[in-house]
Amino acid sequence: MYYIGIDVGGTNLKAGLVDESGAILVTERTPLGAFTGPEAFAGTLADLAKAVLHTAGKEKEEIAYVGMGIPGAVAGGEILYTCNIPMKDVPLSGLFRRHLDLPVLLENDANCAAVGEWVCGAGRGTKDFAVITLGTGVGGGFVLNGKLYSGGGMVGEVGHMVVEKGGVKCNCGRRGCWETYASATGLIRMTKETMDAHPESLLHKIAAENGGVEGRTAFQAAEAGDETAKAVCRTYVEYLAAGVTNLVNILQPEVLAVGGGVAAASDELLMNPLREIVNGECYPRHAGKLPRIVRAELGNDAGIIGAALLGRAI
Repeated sequence: MYYIGIDVGGTNLKAGLVDESGAILVTERTPLGAFTGPEAFAGTLADLAKAVLHTAGKEKEEIAYVGMGIPGAVAGGEILYTCNIPMKDVPLSGLFRRHLDLPVLLENDANCAAVGEWVCGAGRGTKDFAVITLGTGVGGGFVLNGKLYSGGGMVGEVGHMVVEKGGVKCNCGRRGCWETYASATGLIRMTKETMDAHPESLLHKIAAENGGVEGRTAFQAAEAGDETAKAVCRTYVEYLAAGVTNLVNILQPEVLAVGGGVAAASDELLMNPLREIVNGECYPRHAGKLPRIVRAELGNDAGIIGAALLGRAI
């Protein structure tokens, strides 16, 4: 059998046909575009799945199910709430099946990434595994004792734990949420604020060359030796480490993988200082039980693979 995995991102929708080994055979993508309502959204997802079938030359009878990774809280076949796409209490599975009658499995997008990495990537061979994804927001997914931990649909929203009391207001309504500081969006905001205060910084030249400030801008300038950019990176890693340490204290995973575009930064500026802070502050260090903190391995494919292989972890 084959599986279709759909990864719902903040700007693009991606889908792929996945085989039993976790290999992606074909992919299709389309812009999310302006959100015009749940029914149109479900139709767009179904059209994307149909495009995958067409490109692969497969019939729907060859598909075990369609798995979807949603950036928000889900339970069963329903979207309970999404923070960055305006949906609440949406029966997405039923709406989808009006357009394409295949079984549907819904999960949080970070949970799907965790399943993908657990089956085929950085978490292979572990029983207790965690993934955080650094993108528009901060997502988290956990495989505990060999099963995806999804609770009643509202668990795993790690981006909305507060790391800066009274800090920047988050889309969820709280102030100081982890994702307002540790996401690519938060890093871009901090970079822009620093650029305003330091017109002499190399950050301005790097941003101009890239066509604007991106999540990688501060790391690129820091790699070129700019001290102002290095300070931005240090501050960013400190916020990132605060949340990672919290997760390690609560879950004590064997491996914690960091994914998303920001994770591509150099070891010297990102992963090494992250490990140093977490290993020096986390509670399990007192028992000599430090997690391995690694980069996620599957990159942008993790969401598609994990959505497609959800049946192995639930």
